[in-house]
Amino acid sequence: MTVLSVNVNKIALLRNSRGRDFPNVVDFAAQVIDMGVKGITVHPRPDERHITRQDAFDLGEFLRSKEDVEFNVEGYPSNDFVELVLEIKPAQCTLVPDKPGQLTSDHGWNVDKNETFLDVVLSRLKNAGIRSSLFMDPDASKLGKVKEIGADRVELYTEQFANNFGTSKQDDTFQEYLLAAAKAAELGIGLNAGHDLDLRNLPKFLTIPAILEVSIGHALVVESLQHGVKSVVKQYLEICRNAAS
Repeated sequence: MTVLSVNVNKIALLRNSRGRDFPNVVDFAAQVIDMGVKGITVHPRPDERHITRQDAFDLGEFLRSKEDVEFNVEGYPSNDFVELVLEIKPAQCTLVPDKPGQLTSDHGWNVDKNETFLDVVLSRLKNAGIRSSLFMDPDASKLGKVKEIGADRVELYTEQFANNFGTSKQDDTFQEYLLAAAKAAELGIGLNAGHDLDLRNLPKFLTIPAILEVSIGHALVVESLQHGVKSVVKQYLEICRNAAS
């Protein structure tokens, strides 16, 4: 079954807008875990506009008692970020090529241009026993380098899929993701996915075989406001259960 990892950044953003600890991100994580969610994701940015360093530590501490729930910390691998991850020791660290102050992730790594830099970071994660994942565009031709530098997984950047879903470009776009997934499987690279996946497009996306994890935050929070969190999480989990193995 595909693991649903709920990104709680938007919960932190909502909290920060009022200047008090409500809603509490650990409480929200506990709520969705009680519903059956098996993953929690955070993306702490340097300006702490949503998830703070303290949130990351608090969630890490809380999740240590949840042996069947994985903690995924994602971000640009600055030295400060890597030190934070090494101290928290989550199950997984997803490296994204974001610039400081960037609104949201909007492209995958150019591994050729960043090979030496990424190789050092990935080695540090591996030595700490932390599974690594690289945020990548759905380009099968670029996945060979991912294998060479030792990343355990890739997270396919799915905005292109989401933008073209339901349009005349859907089938051609979907084919790119199928080819990337097949190449990852051929190379023995684990496959995650995330960005703008939602209740409408996720069933189609998860017809791709061997998607290990989907990270969903913004859409899940918006849909929860619209439909109620219990209903939304139940629907996501059902989609993940029915995903291609």
